[in-house]
Amino acid sequence: MYERKHEPLLESRQFARRFLLHFASASTFIVASLGLGIIGYMAFEGLNMVDGYLNATMILGGMGPVDMPKTVGGKVFAGTYALYSGLVFLFASAVVLAPLLHRILHRFHVEEKE
Repeated sequence: MYERKHEPLLESRQFARRFLLHFASASTFIVASLGLGIIGYMAFEGLNMVDGYLNATMILGGMGPVDMPKTVGGKVFAGTYALYSGLVFLFASAVVLAPLLHRILHRFHVEEKE
């Protein structure tokens, strides 16, 4: 997927395409995770879609829930979703930063050879 150390750097246009594909992948994962949170809040806490969206986005964004869970299932879901959201942040960050970091490291290697 990425160029090897003996290959030249990608052209700017190809790199931009690669970066956008990584960004789109991370965004898709975030949107799917948000959907999971909305469905969970609707199922476990009986919230409507808008309130489920608000709570899911706040947890996914690291702020915490707006409506404190009242049921045991809702509390377990909220805690599990909060842990999952931390992993989503790390995963999405890694996916978006991977092409940038690879390009920087690859550029150092290319400059070293010359």
